[in-house]
Amino acid sequence: MTTVVGVHGIGKYHYYQEAGDSPGRAAETMRLKWNGYLDKGLSGGAAYGGAEYFSEIAYYAHHLRRTAPTPVRKMAPDAKLVFSDWAKQLDGRVRSQAGETLTGIAHRLAEWLLGRLGDQAVRFAEDFCPEVATYLGGGDPRVKARDTVADVIRRRQPRVVVAHSLGSVVAYEAFWAHPDLSADLLVTLGSPLAMRNVVFERLLPVPVQGRGARPPGVGRWINIADKDDIAAIPPGLRDHFDGVERDVRCNIDWLDFHTVRNYLGCGAVNEFLRPYL
Repeated sequence: MTTVVGVHGIGKYHYYQEAGDSPGRAAETMRLKWNGYLDKGLSGGAAYGGAEYFSEIAYYAHHLRRTAPTPVRKMAPDAKLVFSDWAKQLDGRVRSQAGETLTGIAHRLAEWLLGRLGDQAVRFAEDFCPEVATYLGGGDPRVKARDTVADVIRRRQPRVVVAHSLGSVVAYEAFWAHPDLSADLLVTLGSPLAMRNVVFERLLPVPVQGRGARPPGVGRWINIADKDDIAAIPPGLRDHFDGVERDVRCNIDWLDFHTVRNYLGCGAVNEFLRPYL
């Protein structure tokens, strides 16, 4: 069987807690779930159970978080900045007001987000903003998360890497930081890699003249984004990264817009993964 490695996204620290602070057990729990999600997609909704597609999920959440999700107005300043810069991209009408504090901006944007997209979007923000801020803030969390993903890829030597959400950022940087890593195919799902003022300009290596590039160890790069995914802004990566073969748009669930469960289960990845399975 072709080796396929997954790289998870935001909001997965609870797996670590439920596994008794064991990243290995957390990764195995997620692997079994990802196998089921993909089996559902490949079978057209009639998952058979017990299918083996992913050899391992690269688990790094414990390097980025040690607490429960944080309400927006109680976030640390760096997370509030991520929230502010991200939320402004959701709607051009969101603007800072004269004399408004960072906490005030965050509180107002949270109310706007709740009113427009519902509490699911607010819960998403409570995971997304602190974890993105911690990872892109540099230092040990970034290095440890990136190197953890690199270690799994190096050990498993996969032909395919499927990276979801923030995991697409971690995987991208892992490939660049470790030139010995390689994969025939990289599939990014719901990726915020091109998100201006939040992720793109802070990537390592830094984009050159406004463009990033496919890591040298990656043969093909396919990007898939749901039309309602508020993390995949912009949804397409080809305009921002050289070497992206295709940008694929899908429609999974406007209320459940970012989960790997829906991305793998909707069949959007089938065309690209079947040749390797």
